[in-house]
Amino acid sequence: MKLPASLLSQHLDYLKLPFLQQHHMEMAQQSAQQQWDHVEYLRRLIEGEYTERRQRVIARRVKAARFPIIKTLEQFRWDWPKKINRLQVQNLFRLEFVAQKANVVLLGNVGLGKTHLATALGYAACQEGYSVLFADAISVINDLSAAQKRGLLKRQLKRYLAPELLVLDEIGYLPIDQHGADLLFQVISQRYERGAIVLTTNKPFKQWPSIFNNDSTIASAVLDRLLHHAESVVIEGASYRMKDQLEP
Repeated sequence: MKLPASLLSQHLDYLKLPFLQQHHMEMAQQSAQQQWDHVEYLRRLIEGEYTERRQRVIARRVKAARFPIIKTLEQFRWDWPKKINRLQVQNLFRLEFVAQKANVVLLGNVGLGKTHLATALGYAACQEGYSVLFADAISVINDLSAAQKRGLLKRQLKRYLAPELLVLDEIGYLPIDQHGADLLFQVISQRYERGAIVLTTNKPFKQWPSIFNNDSTIASAVLDRLLHHAESVVIEGASYRMKDQLEP
């Protein structure tokens, strides 16, 4: 029995299949012209629905990640850093560390592309179906501190613990007091072996006590959990943003 077009449209709307609803007639005509069999016609419709739905899901993940700007590996200037292990970085984009709930530390001076690579890793993770959140370290501390004053620390901590990948940017650019160090430690320690972190820093690990108000104990505790399952990428060179001043 032939299904009336209006009823078919209602069914597709109810099932939330917008691609099929919009394209089934057009593809039916194309199928007749090119003599597709029923399976090929159905395959093409389902493939179109799948592709559109996947793109919508990715767009929602990217929006939820709160990237300041979208960056990709293809946009990275490999020719600028004086030293960077290109194969090591490219291998990270296989995203095995996310599945393993491990960490990546991008270490180097300002203007060498650490945030670019961290953002690109986060964006690639979104493309592959992982939940991601991007945040700079000081904003995380300020957010948690404000939540603690309102008695909502436990609930707000979940924001940084829930994503499968947390991109934590700019540790070491500004000093962190004891209270801030304790809050940051909670994020890193509670994500330990439960969720991946990509972290950028301009400070070698031996200088990390200076980040945490010269508290070597808290610095050691943070590094212990951060580096146990971690891969460090060292980037050396001069700031790309200063290139015009550096060039003769």
